[in-house]
Amino acid sequence: MRIAISSDEANGLTAFVVSSLGDRGYDLVRLGALRKKGTEWVDSSRELAESVSSGRVDQGVLFCWTGTGASIVANKIPGVRAALCTDPEQARGARKWDHANVLVMSLQLTSNALAKRILDAWFSEPYGKSAFDKRNIRKLDDIERKIMKK
Repeated sequence: MRIAISSDEANGLTAFVVSSLGDRGYDLVRLGALRKKGTEWVDSSRELAESVSSGRVDQGVLFCWTGTGASIVANKIPGVRAALCTDPEQARGARKWDHANVLVMSLQLTSNALAKRILDAWFSEPYGKSAFDKRNIRKLDDIERKIMKK
């Protein structure tokens, strides 16, 4: 699986997550400040989201100081479902019920130990396949299509 990873800042947490994803065998595409120092949060988030939307990568892992701004930017790009996750249960739910394809974490709040637990949850939880899950994802897709037509 090909995973894009991006942040507006390279630090110990981003290095830990890059290493963890590499250890899991994922093909990584580094973007934002993980590729070019000085990339601002809007640009690093947009670049990652466009990579997911275009299909150049399967999923994304994204960071900014709070995680909120990165989530907002990523969710502006069609086909992206970015979820700011501060614990493993949010990550599981985002994958199962929301079919999220971009994991967002806060550089400020996330420790390496917590990031490992969030990654474990995110990458072990498949998209939900129940009638409830499928119906709600269809509704979400309909909303996106209507917005794109405008």
